[in-house]
Amino acid sequence: MLLEAPLDIRGDSCIEMAFFTLDNVNKPVRLFHANIVTPMNKITIPFSEFSFSFARSGGAGGQNVNKVNSKVILDWNMLLSESLSPSMKERFKERFPQYVLDSGVVQIVGQKHRSQKDNIDDCISKLHSLIAEIQFPPKLRRATRPKRSAVLQRLSSKKKEAERKRNRKVEY
Repeated sequence: MLLEAPLDIRGDSCIEMAFFTLDNVNKPVRLFHANIVTPMNKITIPFSEFSFSFARSGGAGGQNVNKVNSKVILDWNMLLSESLSPSMKERFKERFPQYVLDSGVVQIVGQKHRSQKDNIDDCISKLHSLIAEIQFPPKLRRATRPKRSAVLQRLSSKKKEAERKRNRKVEY
């Protein structure tokens, strides 16, 4: 039996996700979990929306790399998810098009580490950092004029510099 827990992100709290399997009702066994500290506010992503697939990873690992599926591919259907607002989904697609497939699925690959668990943690932390970047809309720039004193100060410093250079000139 597989129990699923939602992924809850609030304030600067620590996020814990865990898969539990029950071999015996009295003995739950933890398969793997991820601890992530993030500055996000009130975004809850149900863990059931994530799907993981595994493959053989490239890079370091020696002979072990040929027999262990340590590369992790995290798929999350952002369009069907109710965790993000439509404006956040649009910002995510505009800011990170390299992670979003044509079908609207966000695909994140983790193969930095040698263990599958660490790569799962890496994928989830990448997703949280991406969501944290698009959580709030960017501030619009308001055009402002410089103060009169700042303009006068700039012009006077330009005059002083021009006078200094004029005084260096040698008349023939």
